[in-house]
Amino acid sequence: MESYRIVIKKSAAKEIEKIEKKDRIRIVEKIRSLASDPHPAGSQKLSGQEKYRIRQGNYRILYQILNEELVIHVVKIGHRRDIYKS
Repeated sequence: MESYRIVIKKSAAKEIEKIEKKDRIRIVEKIRSLASDPHPAGSQKLSGQEKYRIRQGNYRILYQILNEELVIHVVKIGHRRDIYKS
């Protein structure tokens, strides 16, 4: 199986920078693991959207999978209490 290329939206990159270092390291590792397995255990498709969610501690990572282009597009990263608010 080919590995996917990971693209992180600029706003998501800024959200990562605001997170404490110990949590940030785990989140980045989790995002990197998506390249080899875009549907890891625990990932869920969001209802009514073409996005998926994975959990890392109290944080959530929202991403889209573009299978034709082999791209994972990380859309949003945030604390579980804030991530789904518009």
